[in-house]
Amino acid sequence: MQVATTKQALIDALLHHKSVGLVPTMGALHSGHASLVKAARAENDTVVASIFVNPLQFEALGDCDDYRNYPRQLDADLALLEEAGVDIVFAPDVEEMYPGGLPLVWARTGSIGTKLEGASRPGHFDGVATVVAKLFNLVRPDRAYFGQKDAQQVAVIRRLVADLDIPVEIRPVPIIRGADGLAESSRNQRLSADQRAQALVLPQVLSGLQRRKAAGEALDIQGARDTLASADGVRLDHLEIVDPATLEPLEIDGLLTQPALVVGAIFVGPVRLIDNIEL
Repeated sequence: MQVATTKQALIDALLHHKSVGLVPTMGALHSGHASLVKAARAENDTVVASIFVNPLQFEALGDCDDYRNYPRQLDADLALLEEAGVDIVFAPDVEEMYPGGLPLVWARTGSIGTKLEGASRPGHFDGVATVVAKLFNLVRPDRAYFGQKDAQQVAVIRRLVADLDIPVEIRPVPIIRGADGLAESSRNQRLSADQRAQALVLPQVLSGLQRRKAAGEALDIQGARDTLASADGVRLDHLEIVDPATLEPLEIDGLLTQPALVVGAIFVGPVRLIDNIEL
């Protein structure tokens, strides 16, 4: 496995490679990331993974505790990626990615990036889209792999490549969950055992809505919100039933008869967790 820390080293490493699959990450890797690599490995001659904690997608452009406290464990991440079968790792620092300081030209995500997660984290998806566009330009992948846990991110990236005619196929990969049902996330490392137990109310509420839909029962989204809002140690950010492509909230009057996602975000202590499930 080659490790490139500069753009030029990455470009040199990619010379003469055939089909390329890209797995963009911010490090602090877990089994969910390994599933992305597995999917990429099955479809491409060469698999590239990036590790970069992107300040542009954090509050105050990284001048915040969430960015400073984001888990960083490069040696462990490299070991996981090598075992998973990655060929090339791109692990630049901030200066390498943004050599002149903050970029003047950004990818602006408009309405799809300002709702749900974007409403709670203004500018987040502009930062995501900007760094992903840079990675696409550097790697020139045939396919790129993203976890379905970040459903809005997948929708934003799909729109990015469609609107800017970037020739890459976007491959969402299903959510990986722990034995207790909690969606795998790098932020889970910051939860105590008690906080992890409290966080389980989110997947429980989502799966409860899914069961009601499968049984042909009416969905009580406000009741689901109330359950989360009143749960011990939990602060509700949002819970919505949305169109899977546009992420526009759906007005539910009785039974749900169309494809939909239920997406939610909560705080457990200082840790913000997201999850979603198909209905």
